[in-house]
Amino acid sequence: MSHVKSITDAFELTHDEVNYARFTSILRKRILMDLAQDMKTVYEKRVGPAYEKANGKTPNGREIRKAMLKEPIFQGWSVLRHTAQQMTWWSVQPAVERRLPEMIDIAKGVAAEHPFGGSLELDAGVVIPREVTGLDVHLMPGCFHTEYTDDDVAQGALYHHGTTVFSGGLPHRMDAKGDVARSIAHFLPLAYPDFKPKKILDLGCTAGANTLPYLDVFPDAEMHAIDVGAPVLRYAHARAEAEGKTVHFHQMNAETPTFEDNTFDLITSSFFFHEVSVASTKRIVSECYRMLKPGGLMLHMELPPNSEVDDYYEFYLDWDAYYNNEPHYQAFRDMDFPKAIASCGFPAQNYVQFRIPNWRSTSAADFEANAKGKSTDRRDHGNGAVWFTFGGWKD
Repeated sequence: MSHVKSITDAFELTHDEVNYARFTSILRKRILMDLAQDMKTVYEKRVGPAYEKANGKTPNGREIRKAMLKEPIFQGWSVLRHTAQQMTWWSVQPAVERRLPEMIDIAKGVAAEHPFGGSLELDAGVVIPREVTGLDVHLMPGCFHTEYTDDDVAQGALYHHGTTVFSGGLPHRMDAKGDVARSIAHFLPLAYPDFKPKKILDLGCTAGANTLPYLDVFPDAEMHAIDVGAPVLRYAHARAEAEGKTVHFHQMNAETPTFEDNTFDLITSSFFFHEVSVASTKRIVSECYRMLKPGGLMLHMELPPNSEVDDYYEFYLDWDAYYNNEPHYQAFRDMDFPKAIASCGFPAQNYVQFRIPNWRSTSAADFEANAKGKSTDRRDHGNGAVWFTFGGWKD
């Protein structure tokens, strides 16, 4: 750990705010686990059988949605879930605003000195996608890009601390602590012992939670990360330097990155593609192919496609497309992933797809067996945290 003052430590909740945040986490757990199971029971015992009797077939995900829209339990569950999502941001927003001047000063100081050799490259001319400017993704006020003052870091702080509340109490959503990147990073040396990436790129890095863990496993790698939002990048850079991690942050649109051809050994992302259109996804994947060195790997963590889940879970996941300001969620998961990757330049035989158990909550023996078996095990590894990843190798 460095001597740099931590931007994360500058954030401080009052007694009442702590309890508001804890209540929100508990409420989310109750809604997403207990009440969700009650809703599923209603579907399995009454709604599903009634549909099959009336139509002579089992419903697909979209048909389940139409049937469940009429159900009071779905209506109530949706209202509660939507409100709890807003509360995750409301619970930390006052503290972000109160401590913003101090966090800005810390970020400015770090950006001026770069004590651990990282860098921050901002571009006021970057084209921010309509998916970001046109709506608050995840219902987060201001999304990733909004700036309220000079040298702003508010959105980075809001995202970091809000996702901590979002994940609190939910054992299957520990990504706020960087568990996606930590799991992928530990998986790769076990699955591919000869793969030693020297240059890594993280797309859509936001506040950096799923960027920094790669350097714990690949400490000699040159780490780069991009996002369209200047406030999240300023925050991520200050956070990285305080943790003694050398990361080069760039404000870029992933559809039009300015890195040269054949630059990176590994390109990755976490929960990124479902927030952009299918057309944008294909442009970004094509850019990944261009930027990868021969023999390089593209591996993205994402939501599983509809082909990988049952009809009810498809309906459950689609909630975000309608009520959480993630309109591309559904179309992304409808994609034929191997076909889409091949259309962007990757040889069809080089497509890869893994279910990686959460590293911190899986025994070392289970994790290693999963990795060496190339992630064919689909068991629940203790807490339901299994990260779906897809990508391809460049010849």
